[in-house]
Amino acid sequence: MDVSLWLWFAVLGLILGMLAIDLFAHRKAHVIAVREAAAWSVVWVTIGVAFGAWVWWAHGAEFGQQYFAGYLIEKSLAVDNVFVWAIIFTFFAVPREYQHRVLFFGVLGALIFRGVFIAGGSVLIASFGWIHYLFAAFLLWTGIRMIRQRDEHLDPEKSRALKLFRRYVPMTDAYHGQRFLIRRAGVLMATPLLAVLVLVEVTDIIFAVDSIPAIFAVTDEPFLVFTANAFAILGLRAMYFLLADLIHRFVYLKVGLALVLVWVGIKMLLKVDVYYIPTTVSLAVITVLIGGSIVLSLRATLGQGRSALEAPATPPFRVATDEELAELEPLRRRRSPATIR
Repeated sequence: MDVSLWLWFAVLGLILGMLAIDLFAHRKAHVIAVREAAAWSVVWVTIGVAFGAWVWWAHGAEFGQQYFAGYLIEKSLAVDNVFVWAIIFTFFAVPREYQHRVLFFGVLGALIFRGVFIAGGSVLIASFGWIHYLFAAFLLWTGIRMIRQRDEHLDPEKSRALKLFRRYVPMTDAYHGQRFLIRRAGVLMATPLLAVLVLVEVTDIIFAVDSIPAIFAVTDEPFLVFTANAFAILGLRAMYFLLADLIHRFVYLKVGLALVLVWVGIKMLLKVDVYYIPTTVSLAVITVLIGGSIVLSLRATLGQGRSALEAPATPPFRVATDEELAELEPLRRRRSPATIR
């Protein structure tokens, strides 16, 4: 696939432009309603599908199918990521009006980290043919492990990243609006919102370790790998607010995701020296696995409505009072004339 440098810059410009629009649209802290989340979800999915249609038209059916296979894998794995975010936000009792800010910077960090992972993966695949076997074995092992641990969930309190953060970073015990950092009594301190952001970033890196090898199983084109990841990730914030209260209904989704990882692991293992499974077949299998797990889940939980996760009886953090907010000092200290001289 011949991709010019200007096309890379054009795609990056499009992504940055969409992030800027999203940040401007949500510049004021407010609770994202289901209707608003649904509208934004439609926007992001439309953009992702439209880009895939352009790839199909400009570069042919094979590359178009590779993009859609990768996009579907990333979008499906992202749903599991959304459920982990719901667990984190519930455990830390993050006010709903502040959650979008965390997710915005979380997605921005995810794009950067995944770009690095994709670049590294592309170099490894181009330099070492045997890396396909390693990726395939990893995907098979991850899929089997996911099936075995399908009923297990993240426990934020046991997170090593959170423990390290608390040990080395001074932190207040209260949310101070949408601030990640505050200065109090001359001391620069992190708020719990920054700790939540760190945990969100760490969990996304863990998910990326699974998803990046999975998408390399359906395409070796770095441009398609990156764009499928990017357009799938951009809609995660809206997807979270749309699906966070429906976690209990997707009872078979994790099994479907695990089977997808096993399938792409088998595909990657075979394509090296044995047989290349056509992209059309891979796209069909992935669609059936994900779509089937969603349909079966919704049928098994028919009649159940939206239900938020149960928050802890004693949340680890609180919301700062108006008096505490009034006592905050500017983050940047002004240098006194004596210091300047």
